[in-house]
Amino acid sequence: MMVIVVENAPPRLRGRLALCLAEVRAGTYVGVYSKRTRERIWQETIDLIGDGSACIIWSAPTDTGFAFESVGPNRREPADFDGLTLVKFRPAD
Repeated sequence: MMVIVVENAPPRLRGRLALCLAEVRAGTYVGVYSKRTRERIWQETIDLIGDGSACIIWSAPTDTGFAFESVGPNRREPADFDGLTLVKFRPAD
């Protein structure tokens, strides 16, 4: 399973994501795809996000049961803590 959350995404990207994923809430897309397809969808998201931001979360064999990546400006960023990926906050501008 994978989830993509977008903020300030251009309409073209939102339309592309809606073609292959279910938009369960505004800007939140969910689907079940292979690793190859997931990576292709994520690459399209990176290419089309523009000034917005996006985050992808997918099921993975980790201690938490998931992995994630993000692109674009965001105060939250992944941080490795002894092999466990946590989220840290950057100070407000």
